[in-house]
Amino acid sequence: MPLESKDVATARVAKAAWRNLNPSAGFEPIAGAVAVMARALAYCPQAMTDAIHFVDANGLKFAYLEEGSGPLVLMLHGFPDTAHTWDDLRPRIAAKGYRAVSPFMRGYHPSAIPDRDPDQETLARDPLALIEALGARDAIIIGHDWGASAAYGAAALAPDRVKKLIAIGIPHPAAVKPSLKKLWGVRHFAAYKLPGAADRFARHDFAALPAIYRRWSPAWNPDPKEFDAVRASFSNPASLNAALGYYRKLSPIPSASLKARITVPVVVFAGLDDPIVEPSDYRGAARMFESEYIVEEVPGGHFMHREHPETFAERLLAHL
Repeated sequence: MPLESKDVATARVAKAAWRNLNPSAGFEPIAGAVAVMARALAYCPQAMTDAIHFVDANGLKFAYLEEGSGPLVLMLHGFPDTAHTWDDLRPRIAAKGYRAVSPFMRGYHPSAIPDRDPDQETLARDPLALIEALGARDAIIIGHDWGASAAYGAAALAPDRVKKLIAIGIPHPAAVKPSLKKLWGVRHFAAYKLPGAADRFARHDFAALPAIYRRWSPAWNPDPKEFDAVRASFSNPASLNAALGYYRKLSPIPSASLKARITVPVVVFAGLDDPIVEPSDYRGAARMFESEYIVEEVPGGHFMHREHPETFAERLLAHL
């Protein structure tokens, strides 16, 4: 069961006090901040870390991060990533009066490891089951990469549960026209299906991790700490293997949830520096949508929401 809301609030107070510490401000402000943190830690030992909650949905125990209260906004990450990809955006959404929840996707530690590789239909049902398990009737779903694929499927399967869909970095998979450039750009689709893929990815302290970020977001020079959360998740070998299971199960033939046209309002974000898909690919996918369909072109590559967080947040928040 999730932690009580008071625990979460206490954790936020402690973390805010820590972040606002200013060593040049003198003794009294520092002493006050330390006192706040001490009280918070005494009440909630998890206060200095992101409070991780757990909930059962679609036959699996999901871990998730949460901020705010109000209508539910479900934020789904991709590969290679974790729920922490939304650490900048989640509090901004919460500040607008929403309950922002970012789960660790199926198989991504500390979410449970499934006993089989997930197909698209399983991934599409996960957000719908999470909406129900979190006690909501419906939600706005934000998805990046594999999270976007799951979100497209969820909106097609249960439009009454998805108020709006916001997809990032991935045009609708059923509408993408293959080309030599695209096939080369997604060569990992085949590489991750091969035996030993997890061992190769983990070599040299996950050297493949920053390499693939550079490939997909070539104009970004991230701080090495940007990869800490993914390394922590994938340090559990079963988690890395489960994440690559998405690719092992991936089929070039769209499944049912990706063949159906989507009837809910949709906003898609296209990175202007993305080396694989272009804004025209998103515009060309309009045939898969029957309601409002907006293409937002923003700076950045595949990880645009982390490359330019201020610009991205401003554009996204205007659609909530």
